[in-house]
Amino acid sequence: MRMLAIISGEYGRRHVENLRAHGPADWEIMTWQAPAAFPLVIDYPEDHLPAGLPPADLILAFGEHKAIAELLPDIAKATGAQAVLAPVDNENWLPRGLARQLRGWLADIGVACATPKPLCALTETHYGARRREWAAYDSPHIAEFARCFGKPELDLTIDAATRTITAAGVKRDAVCGCARHVAERLIGIGVDDAGQEAGLLHHHYPCLASMGIDPDYGDTLLHISGNLLKDDVNEQVKPYRQIHYLTPGKRADEKW
Repeated sequence: MRMLAIISGEYGRRHVENLRAHGPADWEIMTWQAPAAFPLVIDYPEDHLPAGLPPADLILAFGEHKAIAELLPDIAKATGAQAVLAPVDNENWLPRGLARQLRGWLADIGVACATPKPLCALTETHYGARRREWAAYDSPHIAEFARCFGKPELDLTIDAATRTITAAGVKRDAVCGCARHVAERLIGIGVDDAGQEAGLLHHHYPCLASMGIDPDYGDTLLHISGNLLKDDVNEQVKPYRQIHYLTPGKRADEKW
């Protein structure tokens, strides 16, 4: 699969580095460094694009400026791309209204589009849109990408006798590489502490999702991202955890 990643800063560079280091050998990942600044109104998107863009099947919109979304239909046409992945890890880079418009613009020219919020809420069939809401998409190219990168899925091996994690593989990494980072450091951690430790490791990586309160979640996208990874870990260690119940004492007969 041929991919064109649009980057403008550290956010996109980290994603591309992880994709190239750990993605399938037959993936071809090219990049375009978008301009650092744009006018308030873009009348002619083609004026802000290079003379030639390489052919691509999937566009990865990792830019850090909302104006880049306005260029994506023209980029899709120029590259022949059949799908666009435009994550929302920061509302300032892709506001919800513009994300909705982008999906419509691309649908009009027959190009599939997914706008996962955050990026690590992407699966092979759906993506997170807001609290308790997942949106479906239909694109074999985005699905192929999501088989390897998106909503983190670890493969934990747990010693039942010691109740510790003895091995940790990665079924699906976060695009930024955070899930792989966490998995490598969970080995030797007890099951009772694994979820909390995964959350701390996620934050220390660090996650590049926004730390501002997102209106669709009522929480930061950084926390939403961390919870997706913690939930995966907690689900796997759940059968091995020891749950202690407290029985309230009876004090009715006590004299004061």
